[in-house]
Amino acid sequence: MDQHVLHWADETAAKILSEKGEKDCYVCASGITPSGTVHIGNFREIISVDLVARALADKGKKLRFIYSWDDYDVFRKVPANMPHAAELQKYLRFPITLVPDPWERDSSYARHHEVDVETVLPAVGIHPEYLYQAERYRSAMYGAGVRVALEKRALLKEILNEFRDEDHKMEADYWPITVFCGKCNRDTTEIDDWDGEWGLSYHCNCGQIETVDLRESNGVKLLWRIDWPMRWKQEQVDFEPAGKDHHSPGGSFDTARRVSREVYGYEPPVTFRYDFIGTKGLPGKMSSSSGNVIDLATVLQVYTPEIVRFLFAGTRPNTEFTISFDLDVIKIYEDYDRVERIAWKADPAKDESTYQKARRIYELSQVERVPDHMPYQVPFRHLCNLLQIADGNIEKTIAGLTDLAPEQIPGIRARCVCAVRWIADYAPEEFRFKLRPVGEKCDLGEQETHAIQLLRDTIVVSIDQYPDDKSCAAALYRIAEEAGIEGKELFRVVYQALIGKDQGPRLANFLRSINRDRLLGILERY
Repeated sequence: MDQHVLHWADETAAKILSEKGEKDCYVCASGITPSGTVHIGNFREIISVDLVARALADKGKKLRFIYSWDDYDVFRKVPANMPHAAELQKYLRFPITLVPDPWERDSSYARHHEVDVETVLPAVGIHPEYLYQAERYRSAMYGAGVRVALEKRALLKEILNEFRDEDHKMEADYWPITVFCGKCNRDTTEIDDWDGEWGLSYHCNCGQIETVDLRESNGVKLLWRIDWPMRWKQEQVDFEPAGKDHHSPGGSFDTARRVSREVYGYEPPVTFRYDFIGTKGLPGKMSSSSGNVIDLATVLQVYTPEIVRFLFAGTRPNTEFTISFDLDVIKIYEDYDRVERIAWKADPAKDESTYQKARRIYELSQVERVPDHMPYQVPFRHLCNLLQIADGNIEKTIAGLTDLAPEQIPGIRARCVCAVRWIADYAPEEFRFKLRPVGEKCDLGEQETHAIQLLRDTIVVSIDQYPDDKSCAAALYRIAEEAGIEGKELFRVVYQALIGKDQGPRLANFLRSINRDRLLGILERY
């Protein structure tokens, strides 16, 4: 594995081993509050942890990849894309795990979003161990950790106030916890007293007054900046990244790091900052609260799992990038194919370092493991043309790839599925086309009709004899000269005759990609 030094995941793995020393098992952690659709920006953390976990595994290390669902967080706002929004308003200030599923599919609002993610992650080769924080808090698993925070609340207040201006410092009666009322389930409570051991008293706006035992209570929860480092200690976390908002100076990671060391006596995990992700070819900015989000399932409609992984494996986490749904999709497929060819030494790399870097990115881009044979490559643009020529019929398109080996069929079929979806839902109108049915004829002038006749009778009848696009293109220009029209005008006329548009795919390649008899059938009426 000595070659695995050029990738950021391997650099991070090496840092973990250096800072945490030799251990029987290393814990890599991630998590999120399922307060709305888990979008592709959130996915960046998940896959960043997966890539580092894979790098550790490649070094022969045993590890746990834990993913925490913070489903005991409070339900603060109804996102704009939720059904039955008025009904959901009734559950504001409840823990998310007690909010009903408005789609009526799962046991709760939180569980619905969890299932959506847990169902799709295996498609990209990610298999974390899920931890459900509502379950853990409600079983009083964290009772001892809560008590530590209460015992050291003066120190906690001091740490938090170091990062706050005068207008936002913690008050004298600061408590590092919140309580969900045992009667109304809301966090509209105030702490009255703590007995210094396990007894905690509170009252709620609903009128409830109660004393609970921290060893048994299912309603007491640590505030975020305390909860996070408490769980680092609980799970012995060695690595956890965070977004640029959490990693801002004085942000939640800075305070959590202090709390971890000074309150819980645990050296905080190795970390890095990851940046935001934008989308292109879709309207608006991603926001869970506004409901305008793109999730992993949506991205997988356009990109195969390997290319989804490639987008992240090939980009450093602290670099902002855009996931495109417009014509840039073609380039992203081309970029992946180029790396694949270098990794398989089908294309030369400029030097050994370039090869090793491409090979490592390619390894980390695979869903499970590198295949035994190089996958079959069809440029995405050309594949889209072939599919449209075949009227979207994937099996017909695959059947036309005569040099395809049986083991390569699943991969190319997956790419076809993405291409069909992209053409239908995202491709610009000028990219789409449909061949005219046999017998349908467009209105052409006498000179234009003559050009089509020449094309049919001299090029199309022998289209299979042209060895490449260059020789076919040269024949097209000779036809234009013979018909007495400009080459550009000939192309327009041919596109009109074939697809009813003034423009289309590169004509020589387009003609050579269509079955000869079908071409003759379309042009026979001219």
